[in-house]
Amino acid sequence: MYKDNYNTTYDVFHSYLVWSATYAGEEEFPCIKSCNEIPNKLVPFSEAIKKDYKDFDCWVCFYELDYLFIRFWNNPKKYLPRLKKFRGVISPDFSLYANMPLVMQKYHIYMSRALANWLIENGVKVIPNVRLGDERSYKFAFNGLYKGDIISIGTIGTTQDKTERKLIVNAINKTIEVLEPNDVVIYGSLPKETEDANPGVHFHVYESYTFKKLKEKINHG
Repeated sequence: MYKDNYNTTYDVFHSYLVWSATYAGEEEFPCIKSCNEIPNKLVPFSEAIKKDYKDFDCWVCFYELDYLFIRFWNNPKKYLPRLKKFRGVISPDFSLYANMPLVMQKYHIYMSRALANWLIENGVKVIPNVRLGDERSYKFAFNGLYKGDIISIGTIGTTQDKTERKLIVNAINKTIEVLEPNDVVIYGSLPKETEDANPGVHFHVYESYTFKKLKEKINHG
């Protein structure tokens, strides 16, 4: 979209991420076609890039605080060789808060889709992450994603508080209603209300890496 009309000498917009993209919706989010593979296990980006992390037989996800992976947006090319060692990547989960200005919600979705497009272009298997903000985001957040594709949703920190739980349940149910996936990756816990409301969907639930490591530490004394 930008390659022919934009001077890339100082590409502060990372236009190269979307040179090959096709777009959907008024916002022109890059279209992301999910791979057809269910992750065997997931590791957060901040762990995956550590020099002493050697288990490449897994998928990288971004279900952690934004400051831990914003470096990937700032310098994608630096991390590409490392990410290509893994089996695949869940696209970045930039935060969308219900009280966030709408323009920021849209931009965070764009950032995730742009990086996903570029990873696919570079031979990395990708499953798109779906993150919704408030109900206004329902109008655009699904643009560029394909019905029936595998998708991923993070629920860490959203299922304990009643208000937050209601928001994530509504968001997951709306996502399934619109995208009609057969398989949904859940990083965190799956609300029973969601499971009960969607009996035809295969949910693949992965406990958080932090919680998993904590349990291993307790079990091994």
